[in-house]
Amino acid sequence: MPRAGLNQQIVVREAARLVDEVGREQLTLAAVAARLGVALPSLYKHVRGADALAQKLSAFATAELADELMTAAVGRAGVDALRAVAAAYRSYARRHPGRYPATQRVPDPADPDHVAAGERAVGAVYAVLNGYGITGDAAVDAARTLRSALHGFVSLEVAGGFGLPRDLDRSYDEMIASLDAALRGWGSGRTS
Repeated sequence: MPRAGLNQQIVVREAARLVDEVGREQLTLAAVAARLGVALPSLYKHVRGADALAQKLSAFATAELADELMTAAVGRAGVDALRAVAAAYRSYARRHPGRYPATQRVPDPADPDHVAAGERAVGAVYAVLNGYGITGDAAVDAARTLRSALHGFVSLEVAGGFGLPRDLDRSYDEMIASLDAALRGWGSGRTS
C-alpha cells in the first residue's frame, strides 16, 4: 500500500539526501523505497524508473545550485562576482558530493523546470562574465572555460584527488586569480 502523502517531490528529495550519503553508484529505486518505508512498486507511481529518477534528481540539484549561484552573483561585478560564484559552486559540491555530479547533466528539454534551472545557473555565470564585458559568442567560450575549471577542481577535491601537501583553499584562490586575469584579457590579441 502506498504511503499517504508520498509524491514525486518527496521521492526526489529523499533520493537527493540518500545520494549524498551513499554516492551515485549506490542510489537505487530499492534504496529510496526502503528509506521511505514503501514497497518498490509504490515508487513507480511517482517516477517511471531509475533513468527518470536520475533526470528528476538532476533537475532538483541544478535548481539548488542555480539558486546558490544567483544569490552569490547578486550585487557583485568583476572579480568580486567571480570569487563569490566560485565559492558558492565549491561549497555546493562539498556539501552535496552525491548530488553535485547530477548538476552536470544537460537539462531535459521535456522538463521545463529542469530547463529553467539550467538557464538560471548559466545566467549566473553570464552575469559574472558580463561584469568583465564578455558577451555574445565570447561569453559561451568563457562560460565553458570557467565551468570546466570549477568543475575540474571541485570534482577532484570531492573525490580526494589532491594529495600534494599544499592547502586546497590556497590552490583554489590561485585558480580563481588566474581565471580573473584570463577573463580581464579575454579575446585581446586573438582573431576569430
